[in-house]
Amino acid sequence: MQTEVSNMKTHSETKIPWWKQLMWLVIIYGASVLALGVVASLFRMMMTAAGMRSH
Repeated sequence: MQTEVSNMKTHSETKIPWWKQLMWLVIIYGASVLALGVVASLFRMMMTAAGMRSH
């Protein structure tokens, strides 16, 4: 059991490159903006179907 624990790397030993962290940040940001756009489009379609139109 001692060898299994000693062979495991801690979080500080497994350093993730900065460009991978930046890539995840960009992906998550892009996905959230896309999801917000989809929800806004759905609300706009529902409001148009209910007869609410901008002049």
